[in-house]
Amino acid sequence: MKKYVLSLIIICSYSSFIAQTDSEELQVSGNFQVLAQSYNEDSLIRADVPEELMTLNSFANIIATKGKFQAGLRYESYLPSQLGYPENFKGSGIGYRFASYTDEGIAITVGNFYEQFGNGLTLRSFEDRNLGLENAMDGVKVVIQPIKGLTVKGVYGKMRLGFNEGIINSEGFIRGVDGEFSFNQAIEGWKDKKTKVTLGSSFVSKFQLDDRSDYNLPQNVGTYAGRLNIIRGNWRMMSEYSEKINDPSADNSFIFNRGTAILANLTYSQKGFAISGDVKYIDNYSYRADRALQGIAPFINFMPALTKQHSYMLASQFYAYATQPTGEFAYMGELSYKFKKDTPIGGKYGTQVNFNYARATGIEKNKTSSEEFLETAVSYESPLFSSDGEVYFSDFNAEIKKKWSKKVKTKFTYFNFIYNNTINQGAPLLNGKQVKGNVYADVFVLEANIKTKKKQNLRIVAQALRTNQHQGDWAALVVEYTISPHWNFAIIDNYNFGNNVMKVSRDEDGEIIQDESGNAVMESAEPKLHYPLGSIAYSKGAHRLSCEYGKRRAGLFCVGGVCRVVPASNGLTLTLTSSF
Repeated sequence: MKKYVLSLIIICSYSSFIAQTDSEELQVSGNFQVLAQSYNEDSLIRADVPEELMTLNSFANIIATKGKFQAGLRYESYLPSQLGYPENFKGSGIGYRFASYTDEGIAITVGNFYEQFGNGLTLRSFEDRNLGLENAMDGVKVVIQPIKGLTVKGVYGKMRLGFNEGIINSEGFIRGVDGEFSFNQAIEGWKDKKTKVTLGSSFVSKFQLDDRSDYNLPQNVGTYAGRLNIIRGNWRMMSEYSEKINDPSADNSFIFNRGTAILANLTYSQKGFAISGDVKYIDNYSYRADRALQGIAPFINFMPALTKQHSYMLASQFYAYATQPTGEFAYMGELSYKFKKDTPIGGKYGTQVNFNYARATGIEKNKTSSEEFLETAVSYESPLFSSDGEVYFSDFNAEIKKKWSKKVKTKFTYFNFIYNNTINQGAPLLNGKQVKGNVYADVFVLEANIKTKKKQNLRIVAQALRTNQHQGDWAALVVEYTISPHWNFAIIDNYNFGNNVMKVSRDEDGEIIQDESGNAVMESAEPKLHYPLGSIAYSKGAHRLSCEYGKRRAGLFCVGGVCRVVPASNGLTLTLTSSF
């Protein structure tokens, strides 16, 4: 019962707050989601099937607000969790509870909360239900505004690592403070200036006991950062620099190097034209609440991915990329231009073109000598913004948007990928084995939206993927019909028509079959497969019920630059979402 004690204290405390503020109207809001999936045996696509034959992911948020006070909780159920979901989501129980008070110049939260300092390089506590990411803080958060233009945040508590009939928190503690100062709000003479300047800084410390007998591990690991944002007219500049003291962990093979993270962006935009550039440098910057964890286990911080987030299946489910916290030099450039109406290229309605290029490589690591290592415990040295030349990921994409009439508009997109699967391991074969080295792929997408009737739309998306590595060539077709505001129907098919993985043919006795010239007869080791799927959805107000049936291929599922690998499946999926 211990895990419910804090929840009861919060609810009781909040009840007393309500009793003292009868002049304010009590408001209750929330939302819930139920995702149930059944699984069928399918040896062709090597579909995973749980022993229960069915899984359930569900949650419900309930929030009560009265005046300056607010309290809420989230009830979660994983019975069991969906295949491909992180294994540390089990059972049913309260996974989030909080109470907060907000007044002029101050806000206090006890219990669970989410928070981000700056771009997240030192702290980002957040959730994403679809990915199975959840690292909510559990403790106290205070936000104050002592003077105009200055905001100071302080957090202290543990971080959620998992869920098993309730919250599983980290053994150690997370402590942090962040300050942000707006010159234009604080200084009277700067209010109307064209240049807007914001300065910020943060410090976060993690405490975790040294539980290893073979290392002398630091128990307090701190990280600090400074950031600067400037806006002037059509120009925007953002930069943040962060350092972390030595933090031996499973991610970096328990080395004692310090960590560094740099993120910068410069953007210019005006009507019909925009250009931006980003750069990121990461060196030994994994920062987890538990040093022994790896994979999708929660991080204390966040390292944004400098890659465009794609929505098309063949561009997003195989070769998506996030970041490499042990070392990465990445950059991205984007250009957008709209040809005006009534010009040769613009036509009657104008034509939009977008270009994007992103590249991530390994960083240069110069191994230190034995004498230097004994003196400093530093395993290597890496010059800032250095590259070792090894490509982790490259993505060039070009997009043309064209409206042909009031009822028809199209979009053509071309993608070129280089995906280092030795590093990323997000492109498995059907048998689960990983492709070694780089995968080179081209993807072509043509999308058409046609308004057939008032409040009715037909969407057709044809996709093709060309590669000589991985699983070979693919084609995909999406046909979607929407009758607003209630109905949506869709048929999807992925076809692996270019799979050229071959094996030697053998007879019933296991002997190799030969042709007339004495050469071994080859046959396809991987069948050329279709992955058909149909869906129907009904929406009314804030409620939506959807039903899907069919096959899903194995691949990556990514949101916001964070990815997880999902297995192949064949079955029925029901999803109900609602809010009130």
